[in-house]
Amino acid sequence: MRVCEITGKVAVVGNNVSHSHIRSKRKFSPNLKTKRVWSEEESRWITLKISVAGLKTINKKGLAKALKEAKAPQKIY
Repeated sequence: MRVCEITGKVAVVGNNVSHSHIRSKRKFSPNLKTKRVWSEEESRWITLKISVAGLKTINKKGLAKALKEAKAPQKIY
């Protein structure tokens, strides 16, 4: 399952509704990007799969605080 490592966003299921109102299942995927972010505390690059909203959170709060407040479980390498 694709999940943002900062915000915890996952794909959700909904319906495509045609002009004649016939409904068929579809999936709404989060806007995920694979991004390398520099960690000042560890002095190394960290590769994260994050949504654009998660990237904005990192820009606003900083990487360390955003990871500490993250909703999704973190991978430990």
